[in-house]
Amino acid sequence: MRLRSLRKLAPMDATTPGPLAREVLDRDDVKRALAEHDFAAAFTLIKKWGGLSQNRIASACQLTPGKVSTIISGQQQVTSFDVICRIADGLRIPGRMVGLADRPWERQPDAPDPPMPPATRSSDDAPWRPTATVHLAADLTRSDLVMDRRTATRALAGAALSGAALLDSLEGWLQPAPAAEPAQHRGRIGLREVRELEATARAFRAWDHRFGGGLRRKAVVGQLNEVASHLDEHQAPGVEQGLFRVMAYLGGTAATMAWDSGLHKQAQNYYLLALRAAHAGGDAAFGANVLAGMARQMLYRDRPQDALELVHLAQKGARKAAGPRVHAMLHTREAWAYAAMGRAAAFRRATGEAAEALTEAETGEEPYWIAYFDEAELAGVTGGRLLDMARDARDARDARDDPQQHAEAAAASIRDALETRGAEAGRSHALDLIGLAECHFLMGDVTGAIEQTHRAADAAAITQSSRVRTQLGQLYPYTVGRSTSRTVGEARARIRDLLSS
Repeated sequence: MRLRSLRKLAPMDATTPGPLAREVLDRDDVKRALAEHDFAAAFTLIKKWGGLSQNRIASACQLTPGKVSTIISGQQQVTSFDVICRIADGLRIPGRMVGLADRPWERQPDAPDPPMPPATRSSDDAPWRPTATVHLAADLTRSDLVMDRRTATRALAGAALSGAALLDSLEGWLQPAPAAEPAQHRGRIGLREVRELEATARAFRAWDHRFGGGLRRKAVVGQLNEVASHLDEHQAPGVEQGLFRVMAYLGGTAATMAWDSGLHKQAQNYYLLALRAAHAGGDAAFGANVLAGMARQMLYRDRPQDALELVHLAQKGARKAAGPRVHAMLHTREAWAYAAMGRAAAFRRATGEAAEALTEAETGEEPYWIAYFDEAELAGVTGGRLLDMARDARDARDARDDPQQHAEAAAASIRDALETRGAEAGRSHALDLIGLAECHFLMGDVTGAIEQTHRAADAAAITQSSRVRTQLGQLYPYTVGRSTSRTVGEARARIRDLLSS
């Protein structure tokens, strides 16, 4: 019985024929219902003219039969962009009929898949020795560099580790790094070359922070592969430690770029590599920063307890090595986890600790990679978490918890961030604007929400970040069901165009 249900929910691939005859999709009433996102009418017509049962529609669209029933009865509207995509893909409805770009299965199939690259050793089971880290980097980057588009598409399905499988593998981070193994021959690069490589890593990080989207991901991976090859030559001790730090910086950037490309397992692999490289390079502060990135990934996956464990691991491993900005940033990750758990008092405490730590930060006294964390970043992150709490209060419909109050506080905090950092912040600027638009929707200010939605769409259009697209998708449901308003319809069309591109 279980195998049957898994087969029913498995998505069709590019060679699977659609369940609807061409003449059904050519009917004017079907086309009109789909164009207007009236899925109550669309499903009813598909049952009538296509001969599909509710169970068959549910199976094809990866919905429950009960969900399809409530849609057909008009008790529930389809407002989620993701669900609209599943309906289009499951029933093989061309994207243009529901306001989407052409779906992948509409294109001609490519040539047969090339052979998969040889399996690499997982980063979660390699020993915490410098030589093992070098071999891990070489294997991971070599595999990534030969990964073509179709292989990358399959990699999207890779699941990141979580729970004990992830956390237990990180215990080596708290142990002292073993001494480098003696070598008869050493490489010939010097500290000047290390500084040049670090400047390159810094430029890549700045590019990613501004634009996102993994546009230069392969360039970062290629540079990471080169650093691994230098380390494989056993450089002088000072040079080797510097190279491991460069590897950590590049690994952290490769992780965020992979995440922005939707490659969540690959992102985690690079985070784990960056953590091992920071450990080998004696850079506990950057290692804590990597663990904070891993915690954020867990928070996006709705695993706040794992995120909290990762933050506490970072705080324990870098208690003396990290400066005030790093500690402030770690407190905000801690606050994020508490907010996701519904622990409002703990959220306020951790946020206050972050603000207090930030007051002790001095300009130029900490590494370049944490310079972004300032009062504006703190305000933006705090606003985002207050917005999460507003959503939770709205969904819970608890009279004791007012979503509008959280939304107003979130809007004030996000405005502080926007006033301090401008459009040059790129991805963060776009996320701030999207959050502010949602705050206005939650406060019932539709006019303000539409204004901010257009600003958010302008900012989102110049970044390739999938995180920005995901957040933008959360605005879409607010624009559905308000078709009498021309301005809301225009905002809905802009969001749909961006998410379909």
